[in-house]
Amino acid sequence: MALYLIGDLQGCLEPLQALLRQVDFSPSRDTLYPLGDLVNRGPHSLGVLRTLMALDARPVLGNHDLHLLACAAGVRPPGRRDTLEDILQAPDRGALLDWLRQQPLARLEHGWLMVHAGVLPDWTSATTLALAGQVGDVLRSAQWSDFFHHMYGNQPERWHDRLQGWDRLRVIVNGLTRLRFCTPDGAMEFEANGPPSQAPEGYRPWFEVPGRRTQGQSVAFGHWSTLSIERENQQPGWIQETLGLDTGCLWGRRLSAARLGAQSGQYELLSVPGQAPWGPQGPG
Repeated sequence: MALYLIGDLQGCLEPLQALLRQVDFSPSRDTLYPLGDLVNRGPHSLGVLRTLMALDARPVLGNHDLHLLACAAGVRPPGRRDTLEDILQAPDRGALLDWLRQQPLARLEHGWLMVHAGVLPDWTSATTLALAGQVGDVLRSAQWSDFFHHMYGNQPERWHDRLQGWDRLRVIVNGLTRLRFCTPDGAMEFEANGPPSQAPEGYRPWFEVPGRRTQGQSVAFGHWSTLSIERENQQPGWIQETLGLDTGCLWGRRLSAARLGAQSGQYELLSVPGQAPWGPQGPG
């Protein structure tokens, strides 16, 4: 049995298939843990979702996955750079969206905390799972589409236990699916998407905040493709016990995965060439 964490796919079916062939993946024996942003911006979002469902993959949701659900709910129209119409027009659209809504925003399995973007400094692993579960409860409810009328926005900028209602859920989603930089007291910044060396003044990467409460916990995440550029001469995205696996597949660099070892925190890195350029480029 092999366990694989895999970085952002964003509709890049051919690199996914190449990686599965490279590791001789068998769904009867192995398990795949995609770290969010399964769809959008790449050319084959429908094929990626169908493949992951067939493989019984265990993803966490990313911001692009939530955006697909918002578009399906009629809350937002697909944007100019979105590549979601193949899913929205598919005959099995209902089954695909239902499967997506069942997936969590965070997992803690095999010694790894898995999220799409990051973990706010005040959150422990247990807190992260509990808060992700609050969003998951809404997504799995009959009123799931109501949530997307309130999901978008950058405020409140920081977490507080007293937050309630839509504000509370919005901060949870922003932390788990959009976070890159924050202040030492957890105020989030959403404009910068460059590498850590380009942190806005007063901000730092979430994993470098002193005293963050997930220190000592192995954390795997995606979302931050420029992180791997700055660290290309090291293991991709490796900082202490955190592992960033978005290595720019969509932008023609690499699709990366980690085969988990027998002990907590152990892994072996694998990669295949990313998506060949085909459409509008640039981080998103």
